[in-house]
Amino acid sequence: MKLHKRVIDDLMVAPGQKAALEDRSTSMTKTGWLGPSDKPRRGDLAEQDLEDFKQDLASAQELLYASDTYAVLVVLQALDAAGKDGTIKHVMSGVNPQGCDVVGFKQPSAEELGHDFLWRCEKVLPGRGRIGIFNRSYYEEVLVTRVHPDILTNQHLPPGAAKGKKLWHQRYQDIKAFEHHLSRNGTVFVKVFLHVSKEEQKKRLLERLDDPDKYWKFSAADVAERAYFEDYGDAYEAMISATSTAWAPWYVVPADHKYAARALVGGILSHVIDQLDLHVPEVDAERLAAIDKARATLQAE
Repeated sequence: MKLHKRVIDDLMVAPGQKAALEDRSTSMTKTGWLGPSDKPRRGDLAEQDLEDFKQDLASAQELLYASDTYAVLVVLQALDAAGKDGTIKHVMSGVNPQGCDVVGFKQPSAEELGHDFLWRCEKVLPGRGRIGIFNRSYYEEVLVTRVHPDILTNQHLPPGAAKGKKLWHQRYQDIKAFEHHLSRNGTVFVKVFLHVSKEEQKKRLLERLDDPDKYWKFSAADVAERAYFEDYGDAYEAMISATSTAWAPWYVVPADHKYAARALVGGILSHVIDQLDLHVPEVDAERLAAIDKARATLQAE
């Protein structure tokens, strides 16, 4: 099963176009992918679709590994409580963990601050034949840092470094060049922004406070950052608009319903890998001869 191209086009921010986040629903796609909002069992339909996408991903991952030509990098960005961890858990549950790496990025360490802002992500990029997932990424340097510019004082930038809008513009350019270089060398990008509403975020944060089993998820920083919800919205709008390219487009996924968000991310990932048109590598005559010899040896035992 595949997501219809209309759904893919609906979710993708076309290169050169504005993200228009305020005009995008946080609860459904424009195409009515699961049918009318009042249709019963929408969650069941989405979960079934996700199971189908997971089967496709399992097969695609095997071909990805066998071809040893491309790496797939999933960049997952979202506000707090938008469902990044759950999306990774559910979408990737069907792939072989030996061929998949998940890296989460929190506050930079002293060592990481001693390098350029792309360094800590560059050193953990997936190799050919592998799927890598970045839970947050180098994009934090044009999001959190933009909302809290005082963070820049710890980045050891040289005297005369750009500031304000010029700095963000330079970083957008650096990111696009970085991704273009990787794309030309076989890295395929799946950049996803989980688009959650302020009301839904509040609901999920309260759930963490009301359920003892979810206390471990609570962070006072999540509540503090909520005060900057609109500022983050502006930062995401600018960042997605500036960095959605032909080689690494952004997908804005409505995330108020977890079941829908997870299925859509699975469908996007399956779609992107499918576009690579991967096949089992052809075996040359010498290897065929070795296979025949090995078979004969084993059958003779």
